[in-house]
Amino acid sequence: MRALAICFALMLISVAAAPQLAAQTSIPAMKTFASAADIQALAAKAKAEHKPGVPTVPENILALAPYNVNLEYRTAVGPSAVHKHEAELFYVLEGTGTIVTGGKLVNEMPVDAENLTGTGIEGGTSRAVAKGDFIIVPENTPHWYSKINGTLILMSFHVPRPVPAAAH
Repeated sequence: MRALAICFALMLISVAAAPQLAAQTSIPAMKTFASAADIQALAAKAKAEHKPGVPTVPENILALAPYNVNLEYRTAVGPSAVHKHEAELFYVLEGTGTIVTGGKLVNEMPVDAENLTGTGIEGGTSRAVAKGDFIIVPENTPHWYSKINGTLILMSFHVPRPVPAAAH
């Protein structure tokens, strides 16, 4: 009975702490619906918050841990990236640009244990993207928007992928 009481107390503490953690990270603990009007409002907010010299302004659309969907308001070329254990799905809401996938990061640097960044990509495959296009980038694959024509507004969805078991 005492173990049950301790488990219940820990559950209450974790539920009480969740909103504080979400507030600290500015990503809600759970948000499972966004209307078209919500997306338009987020794009307008990102445009208003954009500062010169900052290539991308992200805004959270949905959250259900470990998944997050973000709006990316891009006005200039930013860094290249590799997500070691997450695939990334992009949907182009507005604008046009060029994405490069594959190849090798230029000036590769770790961001954290799961992500790498660089100043560009050597090699890889370039593809023009426009409103309505979907792009999926597998985990551990370099990717980079090498050209932004004015403003490119994307939805990005990071999808955790299991690490493959070692071959026996």
